[in-house]
This record gives sequence, structure tokens and C-alpha cells, in this order.
Amino acid sequence: MVLIDKRKEKIAKLIKVEGFSFQEIYDLISIPQDSARGDYALPCFKFAKTLRKSPVQIAEMLKEELKEIKDFDNIEAVSGYLNFTLKSEEVIKEIVENVVKDGSDFGNSDIGKDKTVCIDYSSINIAKPFHMGHLSTTAIGAALYRMYKKMGFTPIGINHLGDWGTQFGKLIVAYKKWSNQLDGEVTVHGLNSLYVKFHDEADKDPSLEDEARAWFKKIEDGNDEALKLYNFFKEVTLREVKKVYERLNVKFDSWDGEAFYNDKMGAIIDRLEELNLIELSDGAKVVNLAKYEVDPENSTTPPCLLVKADGATLYATRDLAAAFYRKKTYDFYKSLYVVAYQQNLHFSQVFKVIELMGEPWYKDLEHVAFGMVSLESGALSTRKGNVVLLEDVLNKAVEKSLDIITQKNPNLENKEDVAEKIGVGAVIYSALSTARIKDTVFSYDKVLSFEGETGPYLQYSNARCLSVLRRAKIECTNQEAIKKAFLNLTSKEIEGISDTYSKELVMLIDRLPFVVFEALEKYEPYLLSKYLIDVAKAFNKFYMENRILNAEEIYIRPRLALVYATHIVLEEGLKLLGIGAPQEM
Repeated sequence: MVLIDKRKEKIAKLIKVEGFSFQEIYDLISIPQDSARGDYALPCFKFAKTLRKSPVQIAEMLKEELKEIKDFDNIEAVSGYLNFTLKSEEVIKEIVENVVKDGSDFGNSDIGKDKTVCIDYSSINIAKPFHMGHLSTTAIGAALYRMYKKMGFTPIGINHLGDWGTQFGKLIVAYKKWSNQLDGEVTVHGLNSLYVKFHDEADKDPSLEDEARAWFKKIEDGNDEALKLYNFFKEVTLREVKKVYERLNVKFDSWDGEAFYNDKMGAIIDRLEELNLIELSDGAKVVNLAKYEVDPENSTTPPCLLVKADGATLYATRDLAAAFYRKKTYDFYKSLYVVAYQQNLHFSQVFKVIELMGEPWYKDLEHVAFGMVSLESGALSTRKGNVVLLEDVLNKAVEKSLDIITQKNPNLENKEDVAEKIGVGAVIYSALSTARIKDTVFSYDKVLSFEGETGPYLQYSNARCLSVLRRAKIECTNQEAIKKAFLNLTSKEIEGISDTYSKELVMLIDRLPFVVFEALEKYEPYLLSKYLIDVAKAFNKFYMENRILNAEEIYIRPRLALVYATHIVLEEGLKLLGIGAPQEM
């Protein structure tokens, strides 16, 4: 599946090289980093062996073959590259007017029509705090969800809750013994403190572990008191985390957690036994994967443990049941698991088991791994209850944002609302600003900077666009008025946005749908973040180098049209990342 760049397609159709298909040539064409080198470039190095000529000679030869073509301002052979400069007036007019016509729909595609993508992300644990360690999975998964939607797919956001296991027996014991020590309303933090206290006390009194196992057995058996407490813990957790999700602009289509698959695992185990894939190992049921190179980091792949000797099931059992359920329910095109890289082996094993079961859709399962987030004060830890709550990080970021606004723009209306968007947006952007597999260190001062590659810088650039448009009395929310104001630009008007800075910005604006598509192909939302930074930088250069409202009369309209187009791309890009776009800052 490829999102076609019509301009690249046009160039690829003109190039004829023996032994190379249209698609191969199309895939070679790229956009030069230096716009002085043209709008598109064809590297000729791959042709050298077949044509028995140097890349420099091939580029010159192709240039000569295209000398009669009048569809470009310039075709140039440089150091083994064939560089194409599009007809500036035509392409600038087309791109700007496309954005004007489409508004916030600019970049939408139907390439994903009738294709469903399941995205398993965030996956918080019941009765445990929603901490900073959940930021990456939540931000990455939600960004992919929105981008799939923009490309015409049907995304299914799944919060695979950690809502099963003996820890709930421990929590019931702790709650019954020590809940009277909690202050006020029961919160997740309070439940977690009880859980920590259970472990401290169990070190002194091991019989508590037996009590915990007995209570979890009661949950499994449907005991009224056990279920009432279990469901209470779940209600408390979801009530609190949904407030955080609302601040992050994150929604889910399914909250089915581990418990949901309890009655669906037996069929999986039965089928594995029918296929003779189950082996017994010290009483446990496993799938032996020793002869398969499942994970490059492990020379010998350990067995996939599905049922313990005592009959207890594990994560792998539930993940197998979940995969089959999702395939049957959604008939997905892809099913993604946005989970930290520490689970590489786990997902490699699960996917391999599904392959051994003869299911062709195993290849549509993807583990979207990511690195760890730490604070400047050190790594995050959930041991002994030492956690950094995501809500606390959001609150601190918003508080710092409000301080900055009060200093820089004390008369700004709705300061608290703007501070919320800046602070929360800065935290989200920090999780999406680098390749997902990288470990990152979170710094309040860095992520809240209004300069450099940060969320506030993008928000400020968009607010600057809106400020210019307000002063010109342009109603951005009235699409018909926008079309009336900016369509049908004349050749003379286009001259006003044909300088180097303007054209660089225009060509970047045109890349939005292709960047979104590439980000989905690589499961890398940071590609969109990086692109938006490039757009903001290009806009601010254009803004500094070109007069707008006090320009020559004939140039005001096209420059305002370009400001509007920039605003659309920045605001839509921020929305895809899950970041609010304040009208003023």
C-alpha cells in the first residue's frame, strides 16, 4: 500500500532506464534537504552496474533525454543526481489553494478505507497509579489512532486493563485489615499504599500470602463479597484514570482487560493440544520454541509458558486469546501492541505460536516497542510505592506554564485554559519528539521552552499565524469566507509567495499527508513531530523575511493565504499528536 505523490509519479514516468521498473524509479526519487538542489532528486547510483556507466554520466545522459520536456523550471545533473525544479507559479498556486479548499480536511485520505487497525495501548493496571511510565504508550498509541483515522482506516483503541491476578487477593486482604487507616475517600493512591503495606507485612507474616490466594480463589469462584470489593477497586481506578485521559485527549473503543479473556483461553489451549504443539515441562504446559530464532537477542528461545503446574494461566495465554478474539471480532488489517521494549521476547513468542497454529494473520501483528522515560532526578520506580504520578507531572507542567504566561503576557484572557493546553501539550510532545525506541529524560524547563524543538514552540507558531489573520479580520472558522478570500490567486499575486522562503514553506505544507503516511508505515509519530518543527521554522523565516499586512497591496492576499495554510497544517498536526492549539499565547 502506497500513498502516491503525483509529482513524483510524473517524474518517474518520464525516466526510462533499462532493467528498472517504474516503481523502482519512483521509490528512488526523494526530496533534497537543500531546496537549492531542486524540489525532487533522482540518485543515479543504483543504475551504474546495469548501465556500466558512472552515476555522473547517467545523470547527464538522462538530463539530455529530457531536454525537450517543458514541464519543469529546471532539470539539472549534479554529482550523480538528477534534480528537478517544478514550475514555481503552478505548484505554489496548486498547493496553497488545495489547503484553502480543504481546510482542516487537508491531508485526509481514503487509502485505509474498509481496513481496521487494532491498537492496544496505555493498558493501565487496576488499583495501581497511572504513572509517568504510562506516558509513552498512551501518547504513541493515541497519535497512531488519530493518524490512522486521517488516512481513512477504522482504528480500534483498546485499553487492555491489567485487571486479573493474585494481586487482587492481596489487595482484598489489605483493604479488610487496614482500610480504616486511609484518609477520606478511597483513591488509587490509597489502594496502592495498602498493596505496599501488604508486602511489608507479608515479609513478617507469610500466612498473609495464603489468605491472599484464598481471596483470589473466591474472585475466581464468583463469591459476592470478593467480587464486590474487586469491582469497587476497578471503579475507583477507572474513575480517576478517565480524568487523566480526558486531559490527554485520549479515548478508547474497548476497555476489555485480562479478566475478559478468562473464558476464552481454554479453546486456545485445546487447539494447541490438537495440533501437538503443547509439551509438558515439570507439570507446566509450554510451546517449545527452541528450534526457532524468535528473538535476535536470545540465541536459544525459551519455551512459551501457557499454563503453570498449578493450573494458573499467564500473560501469554491471555494475549493469545485476545489476538484470536480481536481477529474474529474486528477482522483487522493490522493489530498493534504499543508496549515497552522489555516485552520484545514475550510478543515474539506469542506471534510465533500463532504462526505455528497455521494462522496467516500472524504477520499482521506488530509489537510497537518504545524506550523508557526517566526524570532528571532519576529513573522511575514502582517498587515500594515510589512512583511519579502522571497527573502530578501534568499539574506541575501546567503550573509552570501559567507562571511563564503571567510573566510574558499578563493580560492574556483565559490564562488557565491556555496554560492547561501548553503544559499538557508539552508533556505529550516530549513523548513524541524522538524515535520511540530511544530512552528519554524528561525536563520541565526543556519541554516548556517557547524556543527550539518543543510543543510550546509549535503552539506559539500557530498562534502567531492566527494573530496575523485576526489583524487582517480573516474568520478562520468560516470555510466559505476563507475560500472567497483566498482562491483564484493570479500570476502577479503568486509572485508575492515565490521567494525562496515562501516556496520552501509551501513545499513543506504539501508534505503533510505523506509524512502522516510514513509515520504510520514506520509506527513513528515523531516523524510528524519533526515535520511540524520544520514547518514552524520555515514559517518563522517567511514571517521575518516578508512583510504581510503592510506589504504591497497585490502581495497581501497571497501571503495571508500562505499564513492560513500554515495555520491549518500546524493545527491539524498538533491535533493528530493530541496537543491543543491555543488561539492566543
